[in-house]
Amino acid sequence: MKILANLLIFSKIFFDRLLMHIFKSLFSACGKNVKFFPTNSSFSYKTIELGNDVFIGPNARFSSITEIKIGNKVMFGPGVTIMGGDHNYTQVGQYMFDVEEKLPENDLPIHIKDDVWIGNNVIILKGVVIEEGAIIAAGALVTKNVESYSIVGGVPAKFIKKRFSSEDLKIHREKLKL
Repeated sequence: MKILANLLIFSKIFFDRLLMHIFKSLFSACGKNVKFFPTNSSFSYKTIELGNDVFIGPNARFSSITEIKIGNKVMFGPGVTIMGGDHNYTQVGQYMFDVEEKLPENDLPIHIKDDVWIGNNVIILKGVVIEEGAIIAAGALVTKNVESYSIVGGVPAKFIKKRFSSEDLKIHREKLKL
């Protein structure tokens, strides 16, 4: 029984990795060393650009009709949702369901820069820029831009603290040659 269970686990991992290599070509751009779980996730592949060394945990949902741009060395915990786009709810005398016209602010791109860690079950909405080195705490709802090297959390996400003192940040950037 244990052998059969191990065989099933191995075959699922193998199948997921095979699909991952096939589906990488569906992204608008995909860097080197990108890992994700296509059988447990949903992506609007053509609108997503991935940098190098990106890890996307299982049960991810990335969807937008405009650009989702993810930098290098970015880590996503399981269950992260990136949802671009919005409905035009301003039309008087029409059900929102029936409104087809979009406003410019309805479909803003999402940009996640380098060296970002996004925790479990985070939701990121349209128009957000997450600057380099930021950390988003598990369960956060990100509706506004996040400053570089800051830690945010909560619903909606709010500033918690900076990752480094200004002196340590200077040393950090120098060692990374930024």
